[in-house]
Amino acid sequence: MSVETTTETTVTSDGILLTDEAVIKVSALLEQEGRDDLALRVAVQPGGCSGLRYQLFFDDRSLDGDVVKDFNGVKVVTDRMSAPYLGGASIGFVDTIEKQGFTIDNPNAGSSCACGDSFS
Repeated sequence: MSVETTTETTVTSDGILLTDEAVIKVSALLEQEGRDDLALRVAVQPGGCSGLRYQLFFDDRSLDGDVVKDFNGVKVVTDRMSAPYLGGASIGFVDTIEKQGFTIDNPNAGSSCACGDSFS
């Protein structure tokens, strides 16, 4: 008897994708914050060992040119400068004995560092 596990991804026509696991985790974190005006902001900033680094944080701001996606009530916001670097990127969440946290699978990254927090 074999057991198969699959990871489903909420699909949009463009922009960032959130896996079901990431949606569940972000929803739980937002519930802990006790605010319904926050969105998950995903940005790219200069830095890290590969040249660019990811930033994920809750934000209540709305910036000119923001790209906004909704995943079952979880708003994900990307600023207009970061959006080209993150198109098609998939954000997941893992919770295993070896690792816990958000993961980013970015097809736009030519290379990344060992920690996975930065890319070029």
